[in-house]
Amino acid sequence: MNRPEPPTDPELPRGVALAWGIAAHPQRGPKRELSIERIVETAIEIADAEGLAAVSMSKVATALGFTTMSLYRYVTSKDDLVLLMQEGASLPTPPSESVERHWRAGVTAWVLAMRSTYREHPWLVDIPISGAPITPNSLQIVDWFLHEVRELPLSDGEKMSALLLLTAYVRATSAQERDLSAAGADGADASGSAAFAALAELVTPERFPSLSPLFAAGGYVPPPEEVEEDADADFTFGLERILDGLQYHLDRTAAAENAAPAGANARASEPRPEEDPMLVPPREAKVRDAAKARKEAEQKVREAEKALREARKREREAVKQAREREQHAREKELQARQKAARQS
Repeated sequence: MNRPEPPTDPELPRGVALAWGIAAHPQRGPKRELSIERIVETAIEIADAEGLAAVSMSKVATALGFTTMSLYRYVTSKDDLVLLMQEGASLPTPPSESVERHWRAGVTAWVLAMRSTYREHPWLVDIPISGAPITPNSLQIVDWFLHEVRELPLSDGEKMSALLLLTAYVRATSAQERDLSAAGADGADASGSAAFAALAELVTPERFPSLSPLFAAGGYVPPPEEVEEDADADFTFGLERILDGLQYHLDRTAAAENAAPAGANARASEPRPEEDPMLVPPREAKVRDAAKARKEAEQKVREAEKALREARKREREAVKQAREREQHAREKELQARQKAARQS
């Protein structure tokens, strides 16, 4: 009697479980010749050469020399394949914990690493954003950023907002750079140069009083030999302004905190964000004790949630190991039967 297969983990989608290495391995199919790693690597090679739109299950299978159905035993859908491609291409190299540097230098290094990834794999910008990162490498990228801003007096929400702002900037500029590069490769630069020369007669001071001087001086579009250099300069300028804005926010917050004692009386009646304005004034001992008890309870909840996550991880690892042992036992039993059959 065949024993039923253990149920798959219901908490994670198949593709995400594959990224974490906790999905059940295929029970049938080519052995030691095909793997999830080879499938993903081949798909990335196709995307690097021809773009994301060129990737299909059949094309990847053909490149590997297998049937499309063989791939589906490992990766059950193209969406899962694209997720694994994104995970494989986004491989961060965080700095050593011993590295000490100013937050601005650390964030800049993080941003440049993200930009380098987009340059190496331009098709990444074509993958729609479907939610918060939940795969190992993408979470490693988030962890790296939080490490760089760990000493800043920002709330958790502000740190994540800064991460989203910088991620959006890198993604948008990388998409623009990719598209402009593709246009140049198609010969659009030559036709574009001719068009701009013709436009010089049309962009007049009367119609475009602010643009025409820049256009006439050649500052509207850089010469082809300076495009890449200008792209780097534009990127750096934008990044520095974002970091300037973050520094301004930090300075303003610090100034407000330093000025707090002088204006404390004027704000004594203002409720704190975490307090109900209908409660008695926070200076009373009961309020302070209740607030302290609440914070302690919240800390215990966070610790319990962390313990639960670790327990679930250990459980998944145990299930994975048990499945591997069971599969190994089945293979040994099958080999023994085949050997017995040959001997008989």
